[in-house]
Amino acid sequence: MKIVFQLIGYVALLVVAGVIGYIVRTTIAKKNVKTAEYQAKDIIKKAEDEANARKKKSDVEAKELLFKLRADFDKENKERRQELAELERRLLQREENIERKFELLDQKEKDIVQKFEEINKKEEYLKKKEQEFNDLIMEEKFRLQQISGMSPEEAKEQLLKRMETEIRNEANVLLRKIDEETRAKAEEQAREIISQSVQKCAIEHTTETTVSVVPLSNDEMKGRIIGREGRNIRSYEMATGVDVIIDDTPEAVSLSCFDPYRREIARVAMARLVEDGRIHPARIEEVVEKVKKEMEKKIKEEGEHVALDLGVHNLHPEIIRLIGKLKYRTSYGQNVLQHSKEVAYLMGGISNELGLNFQLARRVGLLHDIGKAIDQDREGTHTQIGADLAKKYGENETIVNSIAAHHEDVEQKSVYAVLVQAADAVSGARPGARRETLEIYIKRLQNLENIANSFQGVDKSYAIQAGREIRIMVYPDKVNDNNSYVLAREIKGKIEDELEYPGQIKVMVIRETRAVEYAK
Repeated sequence: MKIVFQLIGYVALLVVAGVIGYIVRTTIAKKNVKTAEYQAKDIIKKAEDEANARKKKSDVEAKELLFKLRADFDKENKERRQELAELERRLLQREENIERKFELLDQKEKDIVQKFEEINKKEEYLKKKEQEFNDLIMEEKFRLQQISGMSPEEAKEQLLKRMETEIRNEANVLLRKIDEETRAKAEEQAREIISQSVQKCAIEHTTETTVSVVPLSNDEMKGRIIGREGRNIRSYEMATGVDVIIDDTPEAVSLSCFDPYRREIARVAMARLVEDGRIHPARIEEVVEKVKKEMEKKIKEEGEHVALDLGVHNLHPEIIRLIGKLKYRTSYGQNVLQHSKEVAYLMGGISNELGLNFQLARRVGLLHDIGKAIDQDREGTHTQIGADLAKKYGENETIVNSIAAHHEDVEQKSVYAVLVQAADAVSGARPGARRETLEIYIKRLQNLENIANSFQGVDKSYAIQAGREIRIMVYPDKVNDNNSYVLAREIKGKIEDELEYPGQIKVMVIRETRAVEYAK
Protein backbone atom coordinates (compact mmCIF):
# COMPACT_ATOMS: atom_id res chain seq x y z
CA MET A 1 0.00 0.00 0.00
CA LYS A 2 2.82 2.24 0.82
CA ILE A 3 4.31 1.68 -2.60
CA VAL A 4 1.06 2.69 -4.28
CA PHE A 5 0.98 5.91 -2.41
CA GLN A 6 4.58 6.58 -3.40
CA LEU A 7 3.74 6.02 -7.06
CA ILE A 8 0.72 8.32 -6.81
CA GLY A 9 2.96 11.00 -5.26
CA TYR A 10 5.47 10.65 -8.01
CA VAL A 11 2.83 10.98 -10.68
CA ALA A 12 1.38 14.01 -9.00
CA LEU A 13 4.81 15.63 -8.89
CA LEU A 14 5.32 14.92 -12.54
CA VAL A 15 1.99 16.49 -13.45
CA VAL A 16 2.72 19.61 -11.38
CA ALA A 17 6.19 19.91 -12.94
CA GLY A 18 4.73 19.61 -16.45
CA VAL A 19 2.11 22.29 -15.73
CA ILE A 20 4.70 24.62 -14.29
CA GLY A 21 7.01 24.06 -17.36
CA TYR A 22 4.09 24.76 -19.71
CA ILE A 23 3.33 28.02 -17.98
CA VAL A 24 7.00 29.10 -18.03
CA ARG A 25 7.38 28.29 -21.76
CA THR A 26 4.22 30.19 -22.61
CA THR A 27 5.44 33.24 -20.72
CA ILE A 28 8.87 33.16 -22.44
CA ALA A 29 7.29 32.76 -25.88
CA LYS A 30 5.07 35.80 -25.31
CA LYS A 31 8.13 37.83 -24.29
CA ASN A 32 10.06 36.69 -27.44
CA VAL A 33 7.15 37.66 -29.69
CA LYS A 34 7.01 41.12 -28.20
CA THR A 35 10.80 41.50 -28.57
CA ALA A 36 10.66 40.43 -32.24
CA GLU A 37 7.86 42.91 -32.89
CA TYR A 38 9.90 45.68 -31.34
CA GLN A 39 12.99 44.71 -33.45
CA ALA A 40 10.93 44.51 -36.65
CA LYS A 41 9.49 47.95 -36.06
CA ASP A 42 12.99 49.29 -35.41
CA ILE A 43 14.35 47.74 -38.66
CA ILE A 44 11.43 49.09 -40.65
CA LYS A 45 11.98 52.54 -39.21
CA LYS A 46 15.69 52.44 -39.98
CA ALA A 47 14.97 51.25 -43.53
CA GLU A 48 12.50 54.07 -44.01
CA ASP A 49 15.02 56.60 -42.68
CA GLU A 50 17.77 55.23 -44.95
CA ALA A 51 15.45 55.26 -47.96
CA ASN A 52 14.50 58.87 -47.26
CA ALA A 53 18.19 59.81 -46.94
CA ARG A 54 19.04 58.09 -50.21
CA LYS A 55 16.10 59.75 -51.90
CA LYS A 56 17.25 63.15 -50.72
CA LYS A 57 20.80 62.40 -51.86
CA SER A 58 19.57 61.25 -55.28
CA ASP A 59 17.50 64.39 -55.63
CA VAL A 60 20.57 66.51 -54.85
CA GLU A 61 22.74 64.58 -57.30
CA ALA A 62 20.08 64.80 -59.99
CA LYS A 63 19.81 68.54 -59.45
CA GLU A 64 23.61 68.89 -59.63
CA LEU A 65 23.81 66.81 -62.84
CA LEU A 66 20.97 68.82 -64.36
CA PHE A 67 22.75 72.01 -63.44
CA LYS A 68 26.01 70.75 -64.94
CA LEU A 69 24.34 69.60 -68.16
CA ARG A 70 22.58 72.94 -68.44
CA ALA A 71 25.93 74.77 -67.95
CA ASP A 72 27.64 72.58 -70.59
CA PHE A 73 24.79 73.15 -72.99
CA ASP A 74 24.97 76.90 -72.46
CA LYS A 75 28.74 76.86 -72.95
CA GLU A 76 28.55 74.78 -76.15
CA ASN A 77 25.73 76.92 -77.44
CA LYS A 78 27.79 80.04 -76.74
CA GLU A 79 30.84 78.59 -78.60
CA ARG A 80 28.73 77.66 -81.59
CA ARG A 81 27.24 81.13 -81.65
CA GLN A 82 30.76 82.56 -81.62
CA GLU A 83 31.78 80.23 -84.47
CA LEU A 84 28.73 81.19 -86.47
CA ALA A 85 29.48 84.84 -85.84
CA GLU A 86 33.10 84.38 -86.99
CA LEU A 87 31.97 82.45 -90.08
CA GLU A 88 29.44 85.16 -90.85
CA ARG A 89 32.20 87.79 -90.51
CA ARG A 90 34.46 85.84 -92.88
CA LEU A 91 31.70 85.39 -95.39
CA LEU A 92 31.01 89.09 -95.32
CA GLN A 93 34.72 89.84 -95.77
CA ARG A 94 34.96 87.35 -98.65
CA GLU A 95 31.91 88.85 -100.24
CA GLU A 96 33.52 92.30 -99.99
CA ASN A 97 36.72 90.91 -101.58
CA ILE A 98 34.74 89.32 -104.40
CA GLU A 99 32.92 92.55 -105.04
CA ARG A 100 36.25 94.40 -105.07
CA LYS A 101 37.70 91.83 -107.54
CA PHE A 102 34.67 92.19 -109.75
CA GLU A 103 35.24 95.92 -109.79
CA LEU A 104 38.91 95.38 -110.75
CA LEU A 105 37.89 92.92 -113.47
CA ASP A 106 35.40 95.39 -114.84
CA GLN A 107 38.10 98.05 -114.90
CA LYS A 108 40.57 95.67 -116.62
CA GLU A 109 37.94 94.65 -119.12
CA LYS A 110 37.41 98.29 -119.96
CA ASP A 111 41.19 98.77 -120.31
CA ILE A 112 41.45 95.68 -122.54
CA VAL A 113 38.63 96.87 -124.74
CA GLN A 114 40.34 100.23 -125.02
CA LYS A 115 43.69 98.57 -125.89
CA PHE A 116 42.01 96.33 -128.48
CA GLU A 117 40.58 99.39 -130.10
CA GLU A 118 44.04 100.99 -130.17
CA ILE A 119 45.57 97.74 -131.56
CA ASN A 120 42.91 97.55 -134.24
CA LYS A 121 43.70 101.11 -135.24
CA LYS A 122 47.45 100.34 -135.35
CA GLU A 123 46.77 97.12 -137.30
CA GLU A 124 44.79 99.02 -139.87
CA TYR A 125 47.62 101.56 -140.08
CA LEU A 126 50.24 98.78 -140.48
CA LYS A 127 48.18 97.03 -143.15
CA LYS A 128 47.98 100.26 -145.02
CA LYS A 129 51.75 100.77 -144.71
CA GLU A 130 52.40 97.12 -145.67
CA GLN A 131 50.33 97.53 -148.78
CA GLU A 132 52.25 100.65 -149.69
CA PHE A 133 55.56 98.81 -148.96
CA ASN A 134 54.50 95.84 -151.12
CA ASP A 135 53.57 98.17 -153.93
CA LEU A 136 57.01 99.80 -153.69
CA ILE A 137 58.73 96.36 -153.66
CA MET A 138 56.80 95.22 -156.71
CA GLU A 139 57.67 98.44 -158.46
CA GLU A 140 61.37 98.05 -157.53
CA LYS A 141 61.37 94.39 -158.63
CA PHE A 142 59.87 95.38 -161.94
CA ARG A 143 62.50 98.08 -162.39
CA LEU A 144 65.34 95.73 -161.34
CA GLN A 145 64.08 93.03 -163.69
CA GLN A 146 63.99 95.51 -166.52
CA ILE A 147 67.53 96.73 -165.70
CA SER A 148 69.21 93.29 -165.08
CA GLY A 149 67.26 91.22 -167.53
CA MET A 150 66.84 88.40 -164.87
CA SER A 151 63.70 86.76 -163.52
CA PRO A 152 62.96 87.04 -159.77
CA GLU A 153 63.77 83.33 -159.23
CA GLU A 154 67.15 83.67 -160.95
CA ALA A 155 68.01 86.81 -159.01
CA LYS A 156 66.97 85.13 -155.72
CA GLU A 157 69.04 82.03 -156.46
CA GLN A 158 72.12 84.08 -157.34
CA LEU A 159 71.72 86.21 -154.22
CA LEU A 160 71.37 83.11 -152.01
CA LYS A 161 74.48 81.53 -153.51
CA ARG A 162 76.51 84.67 -152.96
CA MET A 163 75.24 85.00 -149.38
CA GLU A 164 75.93 81.30 -148.67
CA THR A 165 79.51 81.63 -149.92
CA GLU A 166 80.13 84.77 -147.92
CA ILE A 167 78.59 83.30 -144.76
CA ARG A 168 80.54 80.03 -145.13
CA ASN A 169 83.82 81.92 -145.57
CA GLU A 170 83.07 84.17 -142.60
CA ALA A 171 82.11 81.12 -140.51
CA ASN A 172 85.32 79.30 -141.45
CA VAL A 173 87.42 82.35 -140.62
CA LEU A 174 85.61 82.85 -137.31
CA LEU A 175 85.82 79.14 -136.49
CA ARG A 176 89.53 79.06 -137.21
CA LYS A 177 90.12 82.19 -135.14
CA ILE A 178 88.16 80.81 -132.16
CA ASP A 179 89.82 77.40 -132.42
CA GLU A 180 93.29 78.92 -132.67
CA GLU A 181 92.70 81.08 -129.61
CA THR A 182 91.25 78.17 -127.66
CA ARG A 183 93.99 75.81 -128.78
CA ALA A 184 96.70 78.33 -127.88
CA LYS A 185 95.30 78.89 -124.39
CA ALA A 186 94.63 75.18 -123.81
CA GLU A 187 98.03 74.07 -125.09
CA GLU A 188 99.79 76.69 -123.02
CA GLN A 189 97.97 75.73 -119.85
CA ALA A 190 98.27 71.98 -120.49
CA ARG A 191 101.96 72.34 -121.34
CA GLU A 192 102.55 74.22 -118.10
CA ILE A 193 100.64 71.67 -115.97
CA ILE A 194 102.28 68.65 -117.58
CA SER A 195 105.75 70.15 -117.57
CA GLN A 196 105.48 70.93 -113.86
CA SER A 197 104.24 67.41 -113.18
CA VAL A 198 106.85 65.71 -115.35
CA GLN A 199 109.55 67.85 -113.76
CA LYS A 200 108.78 66.20 -110.42
CA CYS A 201 109.05 62.70 -111.87
CA ALA A 202 112.60 61.44 -111.41
CA ILE A 203 112.42 58.67 -113.99
CA GLU A 204 114.88 55.83 -113.86
CA HIS A 205 113.84 54.03 -117.00
CA THR A 206 115.16 50.55 -117.63
CA THR A 207 113.83 48.25 -120.33
CA GLU A 208 112.83 44.81 -119.08
CA THR A 209 113.49 41.68 -121.20
CA THR A 210 112.42 38.09 -120.89
CA VAL A 211 115.96 36.77 -120.26
CA SER A 212 118.23 37.10 -117.21
CA VAL A 213 121.92 36.18 -117.32
CA VAL A 214 123.68 34.60 -114.31
CA PRO A 215 127.50 34.82 -114.36
CA LEU A 216 129.53 31.73 -113.44
CA SER A 217 132.97 31.44 -111.90
CA ASN A 218 134.02 28.88 -114.56
CA ASP A 219 132.52 26.71 -117.27
CA GLU A 220 132.81 23.59 -115.13
CA MET A 221 129.89 24.91 -113.08
CA LYS A 222 127.61 24.31 -116.10
CA GLY A 223 128.04 20.56 -115.71
CA ARG A 224 127.18 20.73 -112.01
CA ILE A 225 124.08 22.77 -112.85
CA ILE A 226 122.97 20.12 -115.34
CA GLY A 227 123.72 17.27 -112.93
CA ARG A 228 123.78 13.53 -113.56
CA GLU A 229 121.43 12.78 -116.46
CA GLY A 230 120.07 16.33 -116.11
CA ARG A 231 118.36 15.80 -112.74
CA ASN A 232 119.64 19.08 -111.26
CA ILE A 233 118.45 21.24 -114.13
CA ARG A 234 115.06 19.45 -114.21
CA SER A 235 114.58 19.96 -110.48
CA TYR A 236 115.58 23.61 -110.82
CA GLU A 237 113.16 24.25 -113.73
CA MET A 238 110.29 22.53 -111.90
CA ALA A 239 110.92 24.47 -108.68
CA THR A 240 111.23 27.90 -110.34
CA GLY A 241 109.07 27.61 -113.47
CA VAL A 242 111.75 29.05 -115.77
CA ASP A 243 113.77 27.64 -118.64
CA VAL A 244 117.54 27.33 -118.18
CA ILE A 245 119.55 27.95 -121.36
CA ILE A 246 123.07 26.59 -121.28
CA ASP A 247 124.93 27.34 -124.52
CA ASP A 248 128.41 28.26 -125.67
CA THR A 249 128.36 31.61 -123.86
CA PRO A 250 131.46 31.55 -121.67
CA GLU A 251 130.96 31.61 -117.91
CA ALA A 252 127.26 32.39 -118.04
CA VAL A 253 123.85 30.73 -118.16
CA SER A 254 120.57 32.33 -119.27
CA LEU A 255 117.20 32.08 -117.54
CA SER A 256 114.14 32.59 -119.78
CA CYS A 257 110.59 33.28 -118.54
CA PHE A 258 107.82 35.70 -119.46
CA ASP A 259 107.09 36.37 -115.76
CA PRO A 260 109.74 38.76 -114.32
CA TYR A 261 108.76 37.79 -110.76
CA ARG A 262 109.52 34.10 -111.26
CA ARG A 263 112.59 34.99 -113.32
CA GLU A 264 113.96 37.13 -110.47
CA ILE A 265 113.41 34.33 -107.94
CA ALA A 266 115.22 31.94 -110.29
CA ARG A 267 118.12 34.36 -110.83
CA VAL A 268 118.72 34.92 -107.11
CA ALA A 269 118.41 31.20 -106.39
CA MET A 270 120.87 30.31 -109.18
CA ALA A 271 123.38 32.90 -107.98
CA ARG A 272 123.25 31.49 -104.45
CA LEU A 273 123.59 27.90 -105.63
CA VAL A 274 126.59 28.80 -107.78
CA GLU A 275 128.16 30.71 -104.90
CA ASP A 276 127.54 27.88 -102.42
CA GLY A 277 128.63 25.14 -104.82
CA ARG A 278 126.28 22.53 -103.38
CA ILE A 279 123.90 21.79 -106.24
CA HIS A 280 121.52 18.85 -105.92
CA PRO A 281 117.68 18.51 -106.02
CA ALA A 282 117.10 18.81 -102.27
CA ARG A 283 119.40 21.82 -101.97
CA ILE A 284 117.78 23.44 -105.02
CA GLU A 285 114.28 23.13 -103.51
CA GLU A 286 115.51 24.46 -100.18
CA VAL A 287 117.20 27.53 -101.71
CA VAL A 288 114.25 28.29 -104.01
CA GLU A 289 111.76 28.18 -101.11
CA LYS A 290 113.98 30.43 -99.03
CA VAL A 291 114.33 32.93 -101.89
CA LYS A 292 110.55 32.92 -102.41
CA LYS A 293 110.00 33.90 -98.77
CA GLU A 294 112.65 36.62 -99.07
CA MET A 295 111.00 37.90 -102.26
CA GLU A 296 107.63 38.16 -100.50
CA LYS A 297 109.28 40.25 -97.80
CA LYS A 298 111.13 42.28 -100.42
CA ILE A 299 108.04 43.13 -102.47
CA LYS A 300 106.21 44.17 -99.28
CA GLU A 301 109.09 46.47 -98.33
CA GLU A 302 109.13 47.83 -101.90
CA GLY A 303 105.38 48.57 -101.72
CA GLU A 304 105.78 50.33 -98.37
CA HIS A 305 108.71 52.36 -99.70
CA VAL A 306 106.74 53.50 -102.77
CA ALA A 307 103.66 54.39 -100.70
CA LEU A 308 105.86 56.35 -98.28
CA ASP A 309 107.62 58.23 -101.10
CA LEU A 310 104.28 59.23 -102.64
CA GLY A 311 102.66 60.10 -99.29
CA VAL A 312 99.85 57.57 -99.78
CA HIS A 313 98.86 56.19 -96.37
CA ASN A 314 96.39 53.75 -94.77
CA LEU A 315 96.67 51.17 -97.54
CA HIS A 316 95.61 47.58 -96.89
CA PRO A 317 98.62 45.24 -96.39
CA GLU A 318 97.57 43.13 -99.39
CA ILE A 319 97.38 46.26 -101.57
CA ILE A 320 100.92 47.20 -100.43
CA ARG A 321 102.14 43.70 -101.35
CA LEU A 322 100.57 43.93 -104.82
CA ILE A 323 102.16 47.37 -105.36
CA GLY A 324 105.58 45.87 -104.59
CA LYS A 325 104.83 42.98 -106.97
CA LEU A 326 104.31 45.47 -109.81
CA LYS A 327 108.10 45.97 -109.79
CA TYR A 328 108.32 42.60 -111.54
CA ARG A 329 105.57 43.25 -114.07
CA THR A 330 106.01 44.92 -117.46
CA SER A 331 103.54 46.24 -120.03
CA TYR A 332 104.73 47.02 -123.57
CA GLY A 333 108.25 46.80 -122.17
CA GLN A 334 107.48 49.46 -119.53
CA ASN A 335 107.91 48.63 -115.84
CA VAL A 336 104.42 48.85 -114.31
CA LEU A 337 105.57 50.03 -110.87
CA GLN A 338 107.68 52.79 -112.42
CA HIS A 339 104.73 53.67 -114.66
CA SER A 340 102.34 53.78 -111.64
CA LYS A 341 104.73 56.10 -109.78
CA GLU A 342 104.95 58.40 -112.81
CA VAL A 343 101.15 58.52 -113.10
CA ALA A 344 100.88 59.27 -109.37
CA TYR A 345 103.38 62.14 -109.67
CA LEU A 346 101.54 63.48 -112.74
CA MET A 347 98.17 63.22 -110.96
CA GLY A 348 99.59 65.09 -107.97
CA GLY A 349 100.95 67.89 -110.15
CA ILE A 350 97.76 68.22 -112.18
CA SER A 351 95.55 68.16 -109.06
CA ASN A 352 97.62 70.98 -107.52
CA GLU A 353 97.16 73.11 -110.62
CA LEU A 354 93.41 72.41 -110.78
CA GLY A 355 92.78 72.81 -107.04
CA LEU A 356 91.71 69.18 -106.46
CA ASN A 357 92.42 66.76 -103.61
CA PHE A 358 96.19 66.11 -103.85
CA GLN A 359 96.20 62.95 -101.68
CA LEU A 360 93.24 61.39 -103.48
CA ALA A 361 94.76 62.15 -106.90
CA ARG A 362 98.08 60.47 -106.01
CA ARG A 363 96.24 57.49 -104.54
CA VAL A 364 94.26 57.04 -107.76
CA GLY A 365 97.44 57.33 -109.86
CA LEU A 366 99.32 54.76 -107.77
CA LEU A 367 96.47 52.20 -107.76
CA HIS A 368 95.19 52.61 -111.33
CA ASP A 369 97.09 49.54 -112.66
CA ILE A 370 97.01 47.44 -109.46
CA GLY A 371 95.10 44.74 -111.35
CA LYS A 372 98.20 44.00 -113.46
CA ALA A 373 99.86 42.45 -110.39
CA ILE A 374 97.58 39.39 -110.68
CA ASP A 375 95.92 39.67 -114.12
CA GLN A 376 98.03 36.76 -115.41
CA ASP A 377 96.49 34.49 -112.76
CA ARG A 378 92.84 35.60 -113.14
CA GLU A 379 90.40 36.04 -116.00
CA GLY A 380 89.25 39.53 -116.90
CA THR A 381 90.78 42.88 -117.79
CA HIS A 382 93.28 44.50 -115.45
CA THR A 383 90.87 47.43 -114.97
CA GLN A 384 88.05 45.22 -113.69
CA ILE A 385 90.42 43.12 -111.56
CA GLY A 386 91.97 46.28 -110.10
CA ALA A 387 88.54 47.80 -109.33
CA ASP A 388 87.45 44.58 -107.60
CA LEU A 389 90.64 44.54 -105.51
CA ALA A 390 90.23 48.19 -104.51
CA LYS A 391 86.60 47.62 -103.51
CA LYS A 392 87.51 44.45 -101.61
CA TYR A 393 90.20 46.18 -99.56
CA GLY A 394 88.15 49.23 -98.56
CA GLU A 395 88.94 51.95 -101.13
CA ASN A 396 86.19 54.52 -101.76
CA GLU A 397 83.88 54.61 -104.77
CA THR A 398 85.81 57.41 -106.52
CA ILE A 399 89.01 55.33 -106.56
CA VAL A 400 87.16 52.16 -107.62
CA ASN A 401 85.47 53.96 -110.53
CA SER A 402 88.71 55.71 -111.58
CA ILE A 403 90.52 52.34 -111.77
CA ALA A 404 87.67 50.68 -113.70
CA ALA A 405 87.14 53.62 -116.09
CA HIS A 406 90.71 54.76 -116.94
CA HIS A 407 90.45 52.84 -120.24
CA GLU A 408 86.78 53.85 -120.67
CA ASP A 409 85.55 50.30 -120.01
CA VAL A 410 82.83 51.83 -117.81
CA GLU A 411 81.39 55.34 -117.41
CA GLN A 412 83.72 57.89 -115.81
CA LYS A 413 81.90 59.31 -112.77
CA SER A 414 84.49 61.78 -111.44
CA VAL A 415 87.15 64.21 -112.65
CA TYR A 416 89.82 61.90 -111.19
CA ALA A 417 88.83 59.14 -113.64
CA VAL A 418 89.38 61.56 -116.54
CA LEU A 419 92.69 62.86 -115.15
CA VAL A 420 94.12 59.38 -114.51
CA GLN A 421 93.32 58.46 -118.11
CA ALA A 422 95.24 61.55 -119.29
CA ALA A 423 98.18 60.92 -116.92
CA ASP A 424 98.30 57.25 -117.99
CA ALA A 425 98.50 58.33 -121.64
CA VAL A 426 101.25 60.87 -120.89
CA SER A 427 103.35 58.28 -119.04
CA GLY A 428 102.85 55.64 -121.72
CA ALA A 429 103.38 57.99 -124.67
CA ARG A 430 106.66 59.60 -123.65
CA PRO A 431 109.68 58.65 -125.78
CA GLY A 432 111.20 55.32 -124.79
CA ALA A 433 108.38 54.37 -122.43
CA ARG A 434 107.06 51.44 -124.44
CA ARG A 435 108.24 49.16 -127.17
CA GLU A 436 106.13 48.30 -130.18
CA THR A 437 106.66 45.56 -132.74
CA LEU A 438 107.74 46.68 -136.21
CA GLU A 439 104.73 45.08 -137.87
CA ILE A 440 102.20 46.88 -135.63
CA TYR A 441 104.15 50.11 -136.00
CA ILE A 442 104.15 49.98 -139.83
CA LYS A 443 100.47 48.99 -139.92
CA ARG A 444 99.56 51.95 -137.73
CA LEU A 445 101.42 54.37 -140.00
CA GLN A 446 99.73 52.90 -143.09
CA ASN A 447 96.28 53.23 -141.50
CA LEU A 448 97.07 56.82 -140.61
CA GLU A 449 98.03 57.69 -144.21
CA ASN A 450 95.04 55.78 -145.63
CA ILE A 451 92.62 57.83 -143.51
CA ALA A 452 94.15 61.09 -144.76
CA ASN A 453 94.13 59.94 -148.41
CA SER A 454 90.43 59.02 -148.22
CA PHE A 455 89.39 62.68 -148.18
CA GLN A 456 88.60 64.58 -151.36
CA GLY A 457 91.20 67.14 -152.42
CA VAL A 458 94.15 65.33 -150.76
CA ASP A 459 97.19 64.85 -153.02
CA LYS A 460 99.66 63.06 -150.73
CA SER A 461 100.09 62.35 -147.02
CA TYR A 462 103.13 61.40 -144.93
CA ALA A 463 103.19 59.98 -141.40
CA ILE A 464 106.34 61.27 -139.67
CA GLN A 465 107.89 61.39 -136.18
CA ALA A 466 107.03 57.75 -135.44
CA GLY A 467 103.35 58.38 -136.17
CA ARG A 468 103.08 61.40 -133.91
CA GLU A 469 102.44 63.73 -136.86
CA ILE A 470 100.86 63.45 -140.29
CA ARG A 471 101.39 66.01 -143.04
CA ILE A 472 98.78 66.23 -145.80
CA MET A 473 99.41 67.90 -149.18
CA VAL A 474 96.21 69.16 -150.87
CA TYR A 475 95.43 70.39 -154.38
CA PRO A 476 95.38 74.20 -154.21
CA ASP A 477 92.69 74.47 -156.88
CA LYS A 478 90.33 72.14 -154.99
CA VAL A 479 90.92 73.21 -151.38
CA ASN A 480 91.18 76.88 -150.38
CA ASP A 481 92.75 78.25 -147.19
CA ASN A 482 89.55 78.21 -145.17
CA ASN A 483 88.55 74.73 -146.31
CA SER A 484 92.01 73.38 -145.43
CA TYR A 485 91.31 74.21 -141.82
CA VAL A 486 87.96 72.38 -141.99
CA LEU A 487 89.69 69.43 -143.69
CA ALA A 488 92.21 69.18 -140.84
CA ARG A 489 89.39 69.01 -138.29
CA GLU A 490 87.56 66.30 -140.29
CA ILE A 491 90.72 64.17 -140.62
CA LYS A 492 91.42 64.60 -136.90
CA GLY A 493 87.90 63.42 -136.07
CA LYS A 494 88.18 60.33 -138.25
CA ILE A 495 91.56 59.41 -136.73
CA GLU A 496 90.07 59.68 -133.24
CA ASP A 497 87.12 57.47 -134.23
CA GLU A 498 88.99 54.72 -136.10
CA LEU A 499 92.50 54.45 -134.60
CA GLU A 500 93.86 53.55 -131.17
CA TYR A 501 97.16 55.22 -130.30
CA PRO A 502 99.02 56.53 -127.25
CA GLY A 503 99.41 60.29 -126.78
CA GLN A 504 98.31 62.58 -129.58
CA ILE A 505 98.79 62.90 -133.34
CA LYS A 506 99.41 66.26 -134.98
CA VAL A 507 97.43 66.76 -138.22
CA MET A 508 98.98 69.35 -140.55
CA VAL A 509 97.31 70.31 -143.85
CA ILE A 510 99.67 72.04 -146.31
CA ARG A 511 98.37 74.02 -149.29
CA GLU A 512 100.77 75.68 -151.67
CA THR A 513 100.59 77.07 -155.18
CA ARG A 514 103.60 76.67 -157.45
CA ALA A 515 104.10 78.65 -160.67
CA VAL A 516 106.59 76.83 -162.96
CA GLU A 517 107.90 78.03 -166.30
CA TYR A 518 110.78 76.74 -168.42
CA ALA A 519 113.08 79.18 -170.22
CA LYS A 520 114.20 77.71 -173.58
